[in-house]
Amino acid sequence: MASRARRIPRFKTEDDERSFWARHSPLDYFPMDRAHRVSFPDLRPSLRSISLRLPEDMLVALKEQANRQDVPYQSLAKIYLAREIRHEGRSNARSRLAAARTA
Repeated sequence: MASRARRIPRFKTEDDERSFWARHSPLDYFPMDRAHRVSFPDLRPSLRSISLRLPEDMLVALKEQANRQDVPYQSLAKIYLAREIRHEGRSNARSRLAAARTA
């Protein structure tokens, strides 16, 4: 027998709602026996435009590499940034793990 779902309170602000969901599980508020899998095939991550100043030779090299790979240079820059961010995240995680072991 499934337990009864609780009522979701009304929120005055988005911050109140965010705080509430940070402390509560949605599983307590939505009946899982009525849940079903959905697909969002056209969903894309939100993007924000930025201005980035690069040395001229770096921009030329980026455009040359992008041309060789047949991709827009902005896309190649995003790939390089994402790769470095992942690398730094793994590196920092290893450092924290090593520090915890020696503590």
